Amino acid sequence: MYLMSVFERIYWAIIGLSGRFLIWLLGISTRKTVLGEKPYIKLRKSQKPVIFILWHGRILFASYFFRKRGISALVSPSRDGEIIARILSGWGYKLLRGSGSHPVVDEWKKMIKLMTSGGELIIVADGPKGPEREMKPGAVRLAQETGAYLVPFTYSSKKGKFFKSWDRFLFFYPFTRLVVVYGEPIKINTDLKPEEFERERLRAEKSLRELEEMADKYF
Repeated sequence: MYLMSVFERIYWAIIGLSGRFLIWLLGISTRKTVLGEKPYIKLRKSQKPVIFILWHGRILFASYFFRKRGISALVSPSRDGEIIARILSGWGYKLLRGSGSHPVVDEWKKMIKLMTSGGELIIVADGPKGPEREMKPGAVRLAQETGAYLVPFTYSSKKGKFFKSWDRFLFFYPFTRLVVVYGEPIKINTDLKPEEFERERLRAEKSLRELEEMADKYF
């Protein structure tokens, strides 16, 4: 983390407030259909730890959908990540600052503690810089060490626009219809050889890709 001047603090506070307001306007205007939620609800009723995995290009509505639930989120400690952090912090998320391109030793310990106490965590599976839809090993490693369940998550819209960015960011239009989809929970074995770990990483990646394809075909 970097030290911010008074001007920067005011600037980021405005960014967070305006960002939340705009996303709230988008989110509240849509009609939502939620699919596949029952297995997740069953896990939470049993107080099982959950790691939500989603692609970077689908974080816009996810930030609105999971608001005010006290869920933790792993956010990059970069200046770009500060935008997301400011938006999420005002919606009751518990923030952990780290990514595949930044050291996460201290935050890793916090994530271990969170999972072993039955918490919930959101991790962007392809990280803050990609490659697009290529799953980083961190979420799988965390699930392996703690016994947490990976729960793929995505959404799509009837009317929207895919940006020409590395993550093919989906911007949904106001007053459109959305489909929100939970994937089947994935349990990772705790005792894995290196080649078995890679197989599990690919399994989770495939599950999330297929879930996204299904959501995009819904409308």
